[in-house]
Amino acid sequence: MRKLVYYIGTSIDGYIAGPAGEADFYPVGDEEQAAAYAASINARYPETVPTALRPLVGLDDSPNLRFDTVLMGHGTYRQALAHGAPSPYAHLRQYVLSRTLDSAPDPAVAVAGGDPLALVRDLKRRQGRPGESEKDIWLCGGGQVAAALLPELDELIVKSYPVVAGAGIPLFAGKFDPTRFRATARETFGNGVLVTWFEAVR
Repeated sequence: MRKLVYYIGTSIDGYIAGPAGEADFYPVGDEEQAAAYAASINARYPETVPTALRPLVGLDDSPNLRFDTVLMGHGTYRQALAHGAPSPYAHLRQYVLSRTLDSAPDPAVAVAGGDPLALVRDLKRRQGRPGESEKDIWLCGGGQVAAALLPELDELIVKSYPVVAGAGIPLFAGKFDPTRFRATARETFGNGVLVTWFEAVR
C-alpha cells in the first residue's frame, strides 16, 4: 500500500511559511552551496519541483521517482495561483483539500471538499498506473491539512532551515494530539539545512 509523506521545509521554530504565505526568507547559502543543496534534493525527489521550474533546473524529462500524487491545502494552492500556476504539478495527480473552493481553474486539479482522511485512505488503496510501479502520495502543505491528516501520515521529510521566523503558518496547525515518529536518517548540507527523515510509530 502506498504511503502518505509530508515533505516540507520549515524554520527552526516550526513555521513552513510566513503569516502571508512568505517562503523567501529561508536561507540557502551562497551560490555554490545553494546549487549543491538543490542538486542533491532534486535528484532524490525531482517530482516535487513545480512543473514550470523543471526545465530551468534540468528536470523536464525526469521521471517521478517517489510520488505520483500531490495533496495541498487551499492556502498552498492560492500561492501557486498567485504565481500564475493553476496546475502547479502537472506531472502528478493533483488534489486541493478545501471546503470553500468549489473547483479549480485548471481541470487537471481536483478539489476535494469531503473528509480528507477518507480521501487519503482511498488513494492509498488505489493501484498505480498500468506499467508503472506503485508510488507514494506527497503532502506539500499546509499546516491545517497536515494536522487533519496526521492519523494517516506514514513519513515526514523535514527540511529545517537555519532561521527563526517568529510567526507564520506552523508545520502542524491542529489540536493537541501527541503522535510519535521515529527519526530514520539525517543529513546536514553545506548551507546549514538539516534534512530529517521520520517514520510513524504505530
